[in-house]
Parts: sequence; C-alpha cells; structure tokens
Amino acid sequence: MNKSTSVELRKLRESEQRRKDIIKAVRALIKTGGAREITLRKVAEKAGFSTTVVYNLFQNKATLITQAMDSDLLDLVKAMRNVVDEDLPILENIRRVGRAYVTFGMRHPDQYALVFMERRPHAPVESSRVEHGNLAQDPYAFACQFFIDLAAAGQIAPDQAEATAQIFWEGLHGMVSLRLVFGENEPWFEHDEFNRHLDALIDVLLTGILHRFKSA
Repeated sequence: MNKSTSVELRKLRESEQRRKDIIKAVRALIKTGGAREITLRKVAEKAGFSTTVVYNLFQNKATLITQAMDSDLLDLVKAMRNVVDEDLPILENIRRVGRAYVTFGMRHPDQYALVFMERRPHAPVESSRVEHGNLAQDPYAFACQFFIDLAAAGQIAPDQAEATAQIFWEGLHGMVSLRLVFGENEPWFEHDEFNRHLDALIDVLLTGILHRFKSA
C-alpha cells in the first residue's frame, strides 16, 4: 500500500466516524426533543463538530434524519426475515411477519416512534443508506413481496398487491401506535390480552383482504 492510498483510507475512516458521531447526536436530540427540533447547528454542537462538517456530510436536515433511521429499518427487516419459513404457506408467513413487526415496535418504542410516528421532513430515497426496494434492507419491500406472491398464487387480484400490503401494514401500525401512546393501563377502555388481540387483528385483516380483493 503506497502512502497516498494509506492517507485516503485514513480520511475515509475519519469521515465515516464523523458520520457515525453525528448520527448518534441526531438520535439523542430526537429522543429528547423530537425530529422537529433538529437543526444543523444543534447537531453540530451536540456532536462536537462545526456546522460545515455536518453540512458537508449530510447537506440538509431531511438527510440527517433519514440516515438516523437507517439502522432501525435494518433492525426491523432483520426481525421480520428471521421468522419466515419458506416451507410454510404464504398466508402463514404473512401472519408471522405481521407479528414480528408488532413485536419489534413494542420492544423498541423509541426506534419505532422515530421511524413511524415522528413528523419530519422527507428526503429523496437516494439519501438513505438503506437501498429502496432491496428485500434484504427495505422493510416495506420485504413485506410487500408476500402480497405479490399472494397475487401470483391467485388469492388476490394481481393489480392489488401493493394496496393490500399497505392496508395490512396500516392495521398493524394502528395497534402498535395506540399501545405505545396509551400503554397497557389506559383508564378509558380495557385492552384484550396482547397476543390474543394481535392474532384477532391479523385474522380480521387477512380475511377482509382476501374477501375484498379476491381474484376475479
């Protein structure tokens, strides 16, 4: 390895470490004040860098927040991928993935809130280090593929795979967000036992989807 190559590698390592330090600062600030409180100046102060360093690495607030979510998206897709059994029917794997999604949200409330419950500016998908549409990295693409498979198997209309994936996700998100906001001791109404309620929700969603969007 020549001297110039060594210097370039050192600069790349330093840049990547700065990026990690800045992302850590963003996540800490979001946890205490929410995404709307993020500014390049506050992030720079928290991370111990100049605003120029932060701007050179991220350009804007939207990109900062988007990349702060990358590790959470990868953790979520990993949790969903881990429960899939290719020997099982498509619908059973959809149930498993749905349970994994809800379980992840309940076990990681701060991560879930950052990705799915924080109002924030949105950056182009290219700003994320998670590759859009990559089944190994993109949780939505991974979950949507099961509904594409369901359509290919003739169980729902071919042109409704994405719509049904969104409906399924919206139903699960409703359960997670309400449980995170109200907790288990909400005085205005009683929660059913968690797993029983989750199984019922998934059954209702899938029964409705198969009925409403059945293949002609």
